[in-house]
Amino acid sequence: MNVHPYDSLTPDAVIDAVESAGYLSDARLLALNSYENRVYQVGIEGAEPLIAKFYRPQRWSEAQILEEHRFSLDLQEAEISVVAPLVDAAGNSLHRFQDFQFALFPRRGGHPPELDNYDNLLVLGRTLGRIHGLGRAENFRERQAISVDRMLVQAREFLLKEFIPRDLIPAYESLSADLMTIVSDIYREVGDDDLIRVHGDCHVGNILWRDDTAHFVDLDDCCMAPAIQDLWMFLSGERHERQLQISELVEGYSEFCDFDPRQLRWIETLRTLRLTHYAAWLGRRWEDPAFPRSFTWFNTERYWAEHILELREQMWALQEEPLQLL
Repeated sequence: MNVHPYDSLTPDAVIDAVESAGYLSDARLLALNSYENRVYQVGIEGAEPLIAKFYRPQRWSEAQILEEHRFSLDLQEAEISVVAPLVDAAGNSLHRFQDFQFALFPRRGGHPPELDNYDNLLVLGRTLGRIHGLGRAENFRERQAISVDRMLVQAREFLLKEFIPRDLIPAYESLSADLMTIVSDIYREVGDDDLIRVHGDCHVGNILWRDDTAHFVDLDDCCMAPAIQDLWMFLSGERHERQLQISELVEGYSEFCDFDPRQLRWIETLRTLRLTHYAAWLGRRWEDPAFPRSFTWFNTERYWAEHILELREQMWALQEEPLQLL
């Protein structure tokens, strides 16, 4: 039987870890939705519950996690709406317990923003403009960057070797090779000056909307990337709808940070990278028992057929004219 590192993260271990950081738990424990890491709401005696995040072993180095924390804390200090880790009296935001690195966060309420409300898009754009304004001030030294090689080339090689069903290999191999050529050609336009510190995984699930304010959470995937990486995942629907949405986002964004319209050409390239990287991410995590339980549809003949169809649609999208600001 395979033993996974998280198998040792029992309820008692979670409480012991939190108490090792100087808090007294009342033993109330609630597991929250998280797959890459393990996240719990932990009751604290005489105080509000805390959120304890246990980082997946061997995914990030200590230096990479601390760089994420520093970015969050700098944003918080600038009064930008992010949920940053708590810092103890010794200045530590990252703690160790047994084989785990973990951080503690204040609990914040809220709900995903309604993206069909254009006023909400304006607020999201303004907040991202402020985040990126600070993100441009310096570069990450430890965190990774958005990369065609990592997110498409390596993902493709892994999936062909380990997961693509034999009868679908010719179709996937040919299609993904064509995508590599097109994506590489387009992404070659991205220069070093276009890369800034971004949230990296900017979707509605990582935003708590409360009192007409967008509170950004979970900077676990923060990275160096073009600004459009944090904008494109809010777009959906037909082309005219996406043009209205991006125009509203950029209007708010531009109040605090300049936006280069040439980045609109990179949206479908970034979407393609995310699609292939996501499929490979599921495959690489398949030995974690939480993944087969939660992603029952993955690694079926139907899933791979639909994945190839989705990539074919991306091939067409990559050849369309980029969105324009209205």
